[in-house]
Amino acid sequence: MKKALKIFFYSFIILLIIYYLVTLFVPQIFDKKHNTIREKAPYTVSTNAQNVYNKINFVADMHCDALLWKRDLLKDNDFGQVDIPKMLKANVDIQAFTIVTKSPKGQNFDKNTGSSDNISALYFVQGRPTSSLTKRTISQCEDLFQFAKKSNGEFRVITTSKELKCYISDKKDDQNMTAGFLGVEGAHALDGKLDNVKVLFDNGVRMMGPTHFFDNKLGGSAHGVSSEGLTKFGKDVIKKMVELNMIIDVAHSSPQIIDDIFSITNKPIVSSHTGVKGTCDNVRNLSDKHIKAIANSDGLISIAMFEQAVCGTDAAATAQAIKYTANLVGVDYVALGSDFDGSVITPFDITGLPLIVEELLKLDFTEDDIQKIMGGNVKRFLLNNLP
Repeated sequence: MKKALKIFFYSFIILLIIYYLVTLFVPQIFDKKHNTIREKAPYTVSTNAQNVYNKINFVADMHCDALLWKRDLLKDNDFGQVDIPKMLKANVDIQAFTIVTKSPKGQNFDKNTGSSDNISALYFVQGRPTSSLTKRTISQCEDLFQFAKKSNGEFRVITTSKELKCYISDKKDDQNMTAGFLGVEGAHALDGKLDNVKVLFDNGVRMMGPTHFFDNKLGGSAHGVSSEGLTKFGKDVIKKMVELNMIIDVAHSSPQIIDDIFSITNKPIVSSHTGVKGTCDNVRNLSDKHIKAIANSDGLISIAMFEQAVCGTDAAATAQAIKYTANLVGVDYVALGSDFDGSVITPFDITGLPLIVEELLKLDFTEDDIQKIMGGNVKRFLLNNLP
């Protein structure tokens, strides 16, 4: 009996050591595999484009999933698309850090169900909680606040308009700082409980989309099977978000959900990372009707930077989607929504944002227009819509 107990004890210790080693090395392997760049930094642009970029007084991006990978964002990593040193190098003022809690196996653009989950295995090898989607969300929120705490003042998490005003003021005296705010991709992160909207809000979440790549309790995904609109629970969630001044993000939502949201609130709406059907027609991208509705709400259409969203593999494709949107509704409602670190191949990492400026100049955008697109519109929106 003693021999059996001894064997069990040592076997258990060996398994713990193996698991510890897995959590140290395997997450980085996943990260490197899923978040690749077509061209590594440094990036070259014309002197004029770089000068225009350098004069931009607020650079912002509305979507990245860097928190999913448990990457040390305080390090200048040689993989991935976003970290805090790269944000500082690119003089980025604010980055939306969006939280993924579940994605289906065999994920595709056209038809997915929620019957499987890739993130459970990823979280297991990362040593993160796997049982609850709400706990997964809170874990990523806590990570971002920890990065801020350990950054020696170089990084802040913004949760209110007052904090944003303070940060903008402080940055005038110290350019060596950057910031982020928290969002959630898919309100299945609520675990089906309305009270969890407030729980996520209290943990720093300021933006959330009803659905991600599959239909959930709130309604249909653009990539799901039902194409349905908001359920009763979905409407209750949207109303609770409005009550808390949490930003509603319609990226990945079915067209019917978008219509339903506009029928129950007149709050400004965003699509945090999208393409537009006018330049890239697929189920994920916004129609002219919905582009106009978002603009009419004083919201933001944030253009993504990967092939499936813009039907191209370079900055020029993103610029064309920006031009189409600006021509349709005006430049005041267009922003950047890269989808960096979202398991997509991007043309560049965050230090390559001047390449967007280069392409916008080629399309005859003025410097004032570029100021708005590259972050000025996000600045205005957040100052007006954060609690």
